[in-house]
Amino acid sequence: MNNKTVLRINAKELRKTLDMESVSENLVKKIREHKIYKHSKHVMLFYPTKYEVNLLSLIEDDKKFYFPRVKENDLLVCPYDKSVRLEKSEFNILEPCSNPESPKILDLIIVPALMVDKEGYRLGYGGGFYDRFLSALENKIPTMCPIPKELFTEKLPHDCYDIAVDIIVKTTL
Repeated sequence: MNNKTVLRINAKELRKTLDMESVSENLVKKIREHKIYKHSKHVMLFYPTKYEVNLLSLIEDDKKFYFPRVKENDLLVCPYDKSVRLEKSEFNILEPCSNPESPKILDLIIVPALMVDKEGYRLGYGGGFYDRFLSALENKIPTMCPIPKELFTEKLPHDCYDIAVDIIVKTTL
């Protein structure tokens, strides 16, 4: 087992011990206070899985929201509001059934992670979807990663294809 695999297993186990409802509320509050979020009109979120940070209450804000949808090896940017039907993907994650739009419309991309280090490198789930998506963007769009402080670390192993996030939002609980 490589180091990332061991870290993923440990991070998933640690997440199960956290009060993710309180963690999520704290992170939503901090995101809402962040200058970049306040000025963003088009925000890409992620639909939470069990034991993952849940940012869905942000959808109540006066912004346009988008969720990713996986198509083969790519992430598509799909608009979301309460009228959009969600379907479970092959990864058991709810995804919107709306037509994808160009990522150029986005002002902010909120990226999920199991762990994040102080340089912004994240430990994802191992599929590389976000790294491929972010590296293919034609113009730079700010990225933000919400993370419980327990899953923030000094240094994570990363490869040349890993893309660091711009902003890390940690809990203060």
